[in-house]
Amino acid sequence: MSDMRTPLAKVRGLGSAKDGTDHFWRQRVTAVANVFLISFFVILVISLQGSSYQDVVAAMGNPLVAILMLLVILSGVYHMKLGMQVIIEDYIHSEGKKVLALLGNTFFCALIGLGTLFAVLKLGFGG
Repeated sequence: MSDMRTPLAKVRGLGSAKDGTDHFWRQRVTAVANVFLISFFVILVISLQGSSYQDVVAAMGNPLVAILMLLVILSGVYHMKLGMQVIIEDYIHSEGKKVLALLGNTFFCALIGLGTLFAVLKLGFGG
């Protein structure tokens, strides 16, 4: 079977969507990062189980914990956006509905991300 792509497209790795493997790799990199980050998050939640609000604020006041929590949020929300984008592009065939769904996905992820980042920063700086 012959490859119908131009030599430039072969070098850039662009397929029919003109996005190449970039989206694929971003999704895989965030998935690998999430293995470690979500593990940290689960351990943190378990360790804070039954703690008072002041204990949680103190834990989030630790710069290392706050930075890791920010990374959990950024990586998780970005991974969620990428995953939903693939689902929308694969299963919504009407262009108008697809554009609206992609816009909704972007705004939803931004809203969730900004809200959780605000909460962590507020707790990190003394709640």
